[in-house]
Amino acid sequence: MITMGLDQLDAIRRHGETDYPHECCGMLIGSFQSSGRKVAEEIFPISNAQDDAAKRDRFLIAPEDVLRGERHARKSRRDVVGIYHSHPDHPAVPSELDLEHAWPVYSYVIVSVRHGRAEDVCSWELRADRSRFDAEDLLKGP
Repeated sequence: MITMGLDQLDAIRRHGETDYPHECCGMLIGSFQSSGRKVAEEIFPISNAQDDAAKRDRFLIAPEDVLRGERHARKSRRDVVGIYHSHPDHPAVPSELDLEHAWPVYSYVIVSVRHGRAEDVCSWELRADRSRFDAEDLLKGP
């Protein structure tokens, strides 16, 4: 389960709309709770480092951007709790490519952007055996 504020959800939607028809991406900064719940307190937008021709259906976070996001989180004693990205003109469900590059423990928030307008936002968590994603409860806070 992941909790995030409406401001964070709106920012993810806007990022998806701004980068349309390409995939947007970024990190979710927050904390892991002892209950197993994740709290995303901030989004950390990142430029999609994928080659231009592939940006429509793939995103890539460059290693230096991973380091930048982790350092940003650590400065405020927080963690990277997940990754977000958009699916232009496609449902907010993980793809096979998402499965190949995901890591267990993180939340994967996907926003569907159809014809430039953000629609569904769903969260997913990779099983420990890396076999598939399971839908994750996304609780929307203030």
